[in-house]
Amino acid sequence: MTRRLPPLRALEAFLRVVRLGSARAAAAELGLSPSALSRRILTLEEFVGRKLFTRAHQTMQLTDDGRAFYDAVAPHIEALAGAVEAQSDNLGVMRLHLGVLPLFGGQRLFPRLPELRKLHPRLHIDIDTGPHLLDRVGDTLDAAIVLMTDPDPTFHSVRLDHNSVFAIASRELAAELGSAPDASQLAKQTFLVHNELPDSFIAWREALGLQPFEPAAVDHYDSGQLILEAAAQGLGIAIMHDDHFKRAGDKRLARLFDIDVASPYSYWFVCRPRALDQRPVRLFHDWLVGAGL
Repeated sequence: MTRRLPPLRALEAFLRVVRLGSARAAAAELGLSPSALSRRILTLEEFVGRKLFTRAHQTMQLTDDGRAFYDAVAPHIEALAGAVEAQSDNLGVMRLHLGVLPLFGGQRLFPRLPELRKLHPRLHIDIDTGPHLLDRVGDTLDAAIVLMTDPDPTFHSVRLDHNSVFAIASRELAAELGSAPDASQLAKQTFLVHNELPDSFIAWREALGLQPFEPAAVDHYDSGQLILEAAAQGLGIAIMHDDHFKRAGDKRLARLFDIDVASPYSYWFVCRPRALDQRPVRLFHDWLVGAGL
């Protein structure tokens, strides 16, 4: 007995609404009017015999049945796309244009990329470490991994970590400064701060519980790796995330003082919501979230 397939255009409309979180955005992506999109969803609901959305004030909210249907169907749609891709000789390389900060790339992304290559050998990634990554997402970049506080709600964003702020110095300087912070000593030092983390030094300084002090200088860098190297060479005190310090494993470096300071910044994966319908973006997104980098 041949099974009936669901109306594929209606299924596509359903998946777009769920992934974009907006019926209006889904209609725009598909080039449909809101009423035409609604008719496609109704067709799918009639096919499955379940109400997939509630409708009120021109909004559509996923029902419990709708969520269960999506969770059951979406993986099979991805598997179908993968199977077609594997059997299609005319499908070449899938290319993702990804913006990445160099330290995240070197410490966290590149060591795990061989896993992604084994899963999806057709997927290739162009890496961009240039400035203003977030501003270029949706233009010259398909997606980016950036440091920021709160994501812009117009992006699809996934937080990748939570961090503490560490003050890091050469072992020689750490020994000189001692185990307890002293404002008069710290005021004589140069601090090294990443351009993407301007508030990290303020958060760390306020957490010391000392009288406010101004350092001799604050030097700004656009490379986390160079900040760590500068600190190792005794050029100043680096204000960095705990994860950067631990992953570096540099025996020349030491953490200053035993003070836990929550960072205002996290690494986030960001893309435009519509980009998730592009297979390279979707494959990388799902792998990144599942890999727990």
